[in-house]
Amino acid sequence: MYAIDEHDRVVPLDDLPQSSVGAPCPLVTQDEFTAVVAYYVEAPDPDWTGETVRVVDPESSAEPAAIVRFRGMCAAMFGPPNDEAFDGHPLARRGLHPYSAAAIHDSSWIRILERMNSVHPHHRPEQYAQLRHFVLAFHDSTFECVATGYDFGLASGPLDRLAGQMLALVREGIR
Repeated sequence: MYAIDEHDRVVPLDDLPQSSVGAPCPLVTQDEFTAVVAYYVEAPDPDWTGETVRVVDPESSAEPAAIVRFRGMCAAMFGPPNDEAFDGHPLARRGLHPYSAAAIHDSSWIRILERMNSVHPHHRPEQYAQLRHFVLAFHDSTFECVATGYDFGLASGPLDRLAGQMLALVREGIR
């Protein structure tokens, strides 16, 4: 994880579909330059009475899903915190919430990456000006990356069947 300073600002990404608050089951595939994240989206069933439990899993659930591709990626993390420990995330006090998608403006993480690379003999700080820090906060995990941008589409699960499409999106980013 990284430490933040007074400059980091959380800006919601309202265009990305809301992840399921119960079981988004995020699936991540990536190479050095592209990351693709698929997750179930929040799709309330108007007929659900709350009297039963609906089990959702990545292998068999035909739930609506989002596939988000991060282009020009230079760093990524996937793991903690989950929704119950989210107050421990360094950006929680800045307005980052569980079950949200956000861009972090004036990101400390990007500035740390730029300083780390500054020892390279051909370091070009202007390359870091085009990078953006993105966060997708799920129920049981959080995905973060630094990339130049993203695009997304909607699909239908199960997520495991979307893995081939996700890999094709990663490979397409290489061209």
